[in-house]
Parts: sequence; structure tokens; C-alpha cells
Amino acid sequence: MEITLEQIDLIRKRANVSYKEAKEALEKFNGNIVETLSFLEEQNKIKSEGGIKDSSFMKNIQDSASRLNKINFIIYKNEKTVLNISSLIALTIGVFTLPFSIAVILLLVLTHHKIRLEKDNGEECSINDKIDKISSDLTSATDKIVNEFK
Repeated sequence: MEITLEQIDLIRKRANVSYKEAKEALEKFNGNIVETLSFLEEQNKIKSEGGIKDSSFMKNIQDSASRLNKINFIIYKNEKTVLNISSLIALTIGVFTLPFSIAVILLLVLTHHKIRLEKDNGEECSINDKIDKISSDLTSATDKIVNEFK
């Protein structure tokens, strides 16, 4: 069977392949478009609806975002909740306002606020111990500096 340019164009529109690859795949399946597309799909050469091949990178981002959305970023002062938001939102804000966010976190620690990460079920995350240690060390260091100037 002779492979036509229209068949090759059709394959190229649906798959991420060159003219040569499209022609060879069509020849392998005697011009059968469905069989050719099935074969190319098995080779991970079919474009997704957005025009980009599905990747494990995007799946990892989606999985990470889903996990982060199930963890709350909470700020306490004297056992009273000052802020309680999704850690995904907190991370997004932190990334886009990095210098400001660092200054705010330092200010919170220096004013004896507590920062916690809790899962949706109320269970604390293991990183809270490290956050407490850093907060304690930073508070001790600033107290020493303040006492030096008194």
C-alpha cells in the first residue's frame, strides 16, 4: 500500500514524530492509521490534549501539591491561632515573596510566635521539633545580644 502525505500529516498531528518516523510507522502497519497510532502510543510518542507528552515530572508535581495541600501551616501566639492556611498556599506565597517572607518569619520567631505544620487529621509533622529548636536557638541568641546592650 502506498503511504500518502495526508496520512503522514494526520499521524504527525497526533503524535510527536518526524515525517520519516510517521512514514515508517505507517508502512509497518500497511497504512492502518489506528494500528499506527496504537503503536506510537505504546512508544510514548502520542501528544496529550495539551500538546505536551505526559511526564512523570508533572505527575510528581501534582502528587507533591496534593500532599502539601493536606498539611496546614499554623502560627500560634500564647496557644491562640494567629494564622492557619494550607502549606501549599504558604509555600507559594513564600516563594513569590521570598525576602519579605524570611523577614516575617524572623519577626514571628523573635516575637515568640510558634510555627507548626499539622496534617489535616490534627497529627503534628516530625519537622516541628526542628522548627522548635531553630526558634529556641534564634530567640536565645537575640536575647543574649539584647542583654549585651543593656
